[in-house]
Amino acid sequence: MAAIIFDLDGTLIDSARDIHAAINRMLHDHEYDPLDLQTVVSFVGNGLPTLVERVLRHSSIDMSHHADMTQTALKHYSTNASSLTTLYDGAIDALATLRADGHKIGLCTNKPLKPTLAVLDAFDITNQFDTLVCGDSLATRKPDPEMLFKAMDDLTADQVIFVGDSEVDYETALNANVPFALFTQGYRKHGLEYFKGAMPFDTYADLPQLVGRLLHTT
Repeated sequence: MAAIIFDLDGTLIDSARDIHAAINRMLHDHEYDPLDLQTVVSFVGNGLPTLVERVLRHSSIDMSHHADMTQTALKHYSTNASSLTTLYDGAIDALATLRADGHKIGLCTNKPLKPTLAVLDAFDITNQFDTLVCGDSLATRKPDPEMLFKAMDDLTADQVIFVGDSEVDYETALNANVPFALFTQGYRKHGLEYFKGAMPFDTYADLPQLVGRLLHTT
């Protein structure tokens, strides 16, 4: 029995358009110009406060507005967290297969709890997870390994695999010294050569078999 712990954004869900919409609503509320989708997505990965910080720096907005604008973005995103978001093909089936194989399933995301629950509830998959560790669960966020350690402690499994899509997730796995499965269709910014030692997969149909190979070799 193992614990398979997942990132959320760019791993199980394609949330880019909802994040983009929330950021542009934030900018509109504070009378700043909107940003294009690609620019906003390039800032995703280290949690909402860091995303907003990167937006402010990119748009030459004084950082004294950071706290207020972060709360504005959170308000908009929490109320519209799933209207434009989609699950990656096969993700639900992969979760069900892993659970049927006897594995515990966890979530470790830098997204705050409220919008995380909004997304999971919208897709009716909240009950697929045995623990949720979110961006406001602890004082630190990924790539600090404490969030992953918390999920591991909650699941008390003999073996652990972390599944993610980005450099932040990869560095989190390295920092926690756990095997990493890389979903290649998410928000990563580097080529596969950056992710040394990771096990990449392009489609969720391949994940259960990949998990089996990782568990056999660790």
